[in-house]
Amino acid sequence: MYADLGYADADEMLIKAQLVSKIGEIIKRKGFTQTQAAKLLGVPQPKLSNLLRGQFRGFSERRLMDCLTKLGRDVQIVVKTTPRSRRDGRLSIVFA
Repeated sequence: MYADLGYADADEMLIKAQLVSKIGEIIKRKGFTQTQAAKLLGVPQPKLSNLLRGQFRGFSERRLMDCLTKLGRDVQIVVKTTPRSRRDGRLSIVFA
C-alpha cells in the first residue's frame, strides 16, 4: 500500500496504520468519546483525532503500543528465526 505510493518508510507506516486501526477499533468498541479516550491515552484530543484520521507521523510504534496497553491490551513482541525460504526477516503484526 505505502510502498506502492513510493514511501521510503512504507513498512513503518504500514505497521503504524495497523496499530492505529486497532486503537480506533477498541475506542469504538468501548464506546469512548475522543475526549475520554484522549484523557486515558494522555494525548490532546485534537492529536488523537488526527491520529485516528491517519496522521500518525508524530507517533512512534512504541507510543502506539503504549496506547494499546492503556486501552487494556497486552502487547507481545516475538523474535524468531526466519524460514529457510527467506533470507531477510520481516515485521508483521498479529492481533489475537
